[in-house]
Amino acid sequence: MTAGIHPTAIVSPGAKIGENVTIGPFCVVEDNTVIGDDCFLDSYVQIKSFTRMGKGNSIHSNAVLGDAPQDLGFKGDETTLEIGDNNIFREFVTVNRGTVKGGGCTRIADNCMLMAYVHVAHDCSLGNNVIIANSSNLAGHVEVGDHVTISGMSGIHQFIRIGEYAFLGGMSGFAKDLPPYMLATGVRGVLHGPNSIGLRRHGFNSKTCMAIKKAYRIIFRSGLTRDESLEMAESELGSVPEVMKLIKFIRESERGVCPADRGPE
Repeated sequence: MTAGIHPTAIVSPGAKIGENVTIGPFCVVEDNTVIGDDCFLDSYVQIKSFTRMGKGNSIHSNAVLGDAPQDLGFKGDETTLEIGDNNIFREFVTVNRGTVKGGGCTRIADNCMLMAYVHVAHDCSLGNNVIIANSSNLAGHVEVGDHVTISGMSGIHQFIRIGEYAFLGGMSGFAKDLPPYMLATGVRGVLHGPNSIGLRRHGFNSKTCMAIKKAYRIIFRSGLTRDESLEMAESELGSVPEVMKLIKFIRESERGVCPADRGPE
């Protein structure tokens, strides 16, 4: 092990520390933890038991990763927090580990950025390249797809799903599933159409973007029932994989999906 551990840091002998790891002043790394190669822990970071992270993660001052879930039913079970590679956790971020009833694990994949004061509750699952801006909070059991952006000071209700490439506006609240490729804002979280700028930035071609926009209009603006609109979208645009992902997501929703704004697009 080649690691730079500050003399004021407390690192349990039972912690597994990779190569080229920096552990700054007054950090606490508890027993039964794994920190992969090339990770950086700034001052006052706490890595709690049953936390495992991969390579190249950067954890800034006063972040606490893997503490017990904020769940009255939690009885000290050996649940886990699993973190992938190359994630950034800014100041005062908190991520809780899972609960037995929620599958036992909170997961954060690769290349995510959680800005200052973000909270990720027990049993959440974040995909790759997720950005969560300052002071936003995810309640328990939330599923976030790849390349999702959650703007600052937003609240996400427990058990909802957020589809890939969605963009959530700031100071918003979401209590229903947010379909992939969509843009949504508001205290009660309404859709404002596809996340067109974000999709183009991620390399979606114009044909695909137009198909997603047409599917949105059919599903949310046609006045048909949900089943009728999904059938029409599939009939007209079923050859587009992204449209089929959108349709599948909506069909599988148990909480219902965010409604569409009725103003002009």
